[in-house]
Amino acid sequence: MSKEEKPLEELEKWRLMLGGDEADGTDVKLRPGLQGVDESLTALYDFEIKGKFKYNGPGKGGKGKKGSGGGGSEGSNPGISRWLGDIRKYFPSSVVKVMQNDAMKHPELQKKMLFEPEILEKAEADVHLVVALMELGKLIPSKTKDTARRVVQKVVHELMSKLEQKMVNAVSGALNKSARKMRPRHNEINWEATIKKNLKHYQKKYNSIIPETLVGYGRKSRRSLKDVIMCIDQSGSMGTSLVYSGIFGAVMASLPNVKTKMVVFDTQIVDLTEDLKDPVDLLFGVQLGGGTDINGAVQYCQSLITKAEETIMVLITDLEEGGDQTSLFRRCQDLVDAGVQLICLLALSDEGSPSYDQAHAERLSAMGVPVFACTPDVFPDLMAAAIEKQDLKRWAGDRGIVVKC
Repeated sequence: MSKEEKPLEELEKWRLMLGGDEADGTDVKLRPGLQGVDESLTALYDFEIKGKFKYNGPGKGGKGKKGSGGGGSEGSNPGISRWLGDIRKYFPSSVVKVMQNDAMKHPELQKKMLFEPEILEKAEADVHLVVALMELGKLIPSKTKDTARRVVQKVVHELMSKLEQKMVNAVSGALNKSARKMRPRHNEINWEATIKKNLKHYQKKYNSIIPETLVGYGRKSRRSLKDVIMCIDQSGSMGTSLVYSGIFGAVMASLPNVKTKMVVFDTQIVDLTEDLKDPVDLLFGVQLGGGTDINGAVQYCQSLITKAEETIMVLITDLEEGGDQTSLFRRCQDLVDAGVQLICLLALSDEGSPSYDQAHAERLSAMGVPVFACTPDVFPDLMAAAIEKQDLKRWAGDRGIVVKC
């Protein structure tokens, strides 16, 4: 509905939700400006009932000549293409994304939307669209791959512009704080921080500050100050988490004092560390789906650890283990005992409370491992807290994050 049109009356809202015909009990006749809105909603949500997608545009009743309504098997799928264009006219971006996601829950509509480049161009690019492309992976036809890559590139760029600086600031600040020395040598004194720390010792008589406490930073190590291993479940339910992990992994990999590794797994294990320099390549090369062998992934990550007490390992999984459970928890206990800071995120997304294996979460929590879901806007602060070796269960609780078990 355009901004010039008057707001929807209450009964008109109910009429649009009910969909008319035998489902409608409002007896409301929609004004002409709402017919297109009604047709676009009907095309999608009647598909769930009738199994056929028919859309010719506003005022056409979703019915037209054979082969022109998008219900046939023609390659161009004009009905889908027209529908995608129209819903962007009728609804705000947030609603368009919801409708697209609902459409992509149906394999038939998903393929029509993602396999034709001219249709994919019209789709609203967001994290869920990237996840859908990752799920299809090698099934995407060659003619659509360039368009698919542009979609992934657009979403990565938008997420980078939103999240990168916060991640850099949080991690860099935490690294500096953890390296701070309170008894520095003369050439290691941070004079600005020292002055601020000692302002209360200002001597008016001498017009001077007595620096009772010196603040400085240690010499920068040639090696990374922290090793971060991100170990991400790439089974189908973890798609959004994988997208955000790729973004954050790429940002951390660009920082000089953090050595970041990224490992993804289902029943196979893939080390994507070398791809962190280009998150578009990383995400475009991942194919979601398959089983889950968390134990095998943790075993591989164990082999990467050289400085246990300076290693943060972020395991992102719903803990639905399909491998050796006994071995998995023994390995996790070994990591904790060695001094590795192990964190289990049940999800890294904005999608609310995730589904997860509660019994496995309880076992990890009993070892002292923090287990909770995390939103992307909070993740930089989480990594900063981990670098500073804060109590992460308390940290999460102080921010209203529900710590599992």
